[in-house]
Amino acid sequence: SGKKLNVDVDLIEKKDYSRLAEYDALFIRETTQVDHYTYHFAKKAESEGMAVIDDPDSILKCTNKVFLAEVMKAHNIPTPKTLILRKGKTSILEGEMSYPCVIKIPDGSFSLGVFKAESFKEAADIADRLFKESDLILAQEFVYTEFDWRIGVLNRKPLFACQYFMPAQHWQIVKYETSGRVTEGAFKSWRIEDVPPLVLSTALKAANAIGNGFYGVDIKQRGDAVYLIEVNDNPNMESGVEDTVLGDLLYQYIIEELIRRVELP
Repeated sequence: SGKKLNVDVDLIEKKDYSRLAEYDALFIRETTQVDHYTYHFAKKAESEGMAVIDDPDSILKCTNKVFLAEVMKAHNIPTPKTLILRKGKTSILEGEMSYPCVIKIPDGSFSLGVFKAESFKEAADIADRLFKESDLILAQEFVYTEFDWRIGVLNRKPLFACQYFMPAQHWQIVKYETSGRVTEGAFKSWRIEDVPPLVLSTALKAANAIGNGFYGVDIKQRGDAVYLIEVNDNPNMESGVEDTVLGDLLYQYIIEELIRRVELP
């Protein structure tokens, strides 16, 4: 894709931080966290005037589920009922939350740091354990669906659409077993024009509440209702999955967006 657009593309690694300014643009393809080297790369690229995806502001916003919950509420974007819990304040789980519910740490990814509780006692026990890692956690109404939608959004426009299905007898799209085995469910890619309009409009509204970067918006659909689960600043792009519909055009569109940003006055 780079060659077609007369762009030189290099794969750089953590050790290449010191020569980052040699480039015009940075596209991060590593799981992002604020305390991770990817965030330092994004900050450095931004300070050098480079085009960068994921931009540091998007990383800050998307990797904090507490912040995301507050932003979605402010923009009237439908989500499962969500409570933000502070250390020592788990009693509201008894009267305010129905069961089962989901307990999350603010900065988990790929289904990690997310637990299901079947009762108040179980929720309180999970919360007490998670408060050893974080002063804030989230409790969220459990909405079971056979799949999650993932809408890829680039610069406020939809780029790709996938359904990720739950593995057999599991409630998340990724199943982590105590043996260390990881199981992922099936997937189905969709043309953007075939995605239910409410799913698409909700995804765009959620992404636009964050910024104009590259996002993967996770949505649950149950009947005529949709619920925003989260906005990811570093969505998956696996060969044969997210690029099933567009093929190489998916990567070309991203490079074109980086070129557009480089050429901005």
